Amino acid sequence: MPETSKPKRTLDCMGLYCPIPLFQTRAEIDKLQVGEILEVLSDDPAAEEDLKRFARRTGHEIIRLERKDDRLR
Repeated sequence: MPETSKPKRTLDCMGLYCPIPLFQTRAEIDKLQVGEILEVLSDDPAAEEDLKRFARRTGHEIIRLERKDDRLR
């Protein structure tokens, strides 16, 4: 992640399953200022699609998605 894209907060949702990662992501985003970045860590198989859908519906931007093994960042 480039220095200009450094996350303001990191949300660890490892071991949590739908819908908890989405609820926690929404709560953390509400704490951020416009332009700040939230990094979400998850191993929920549904998280990638859930987060993409959430971003699309709420007008937020996903800067980057990385999947390594069963983990999403």
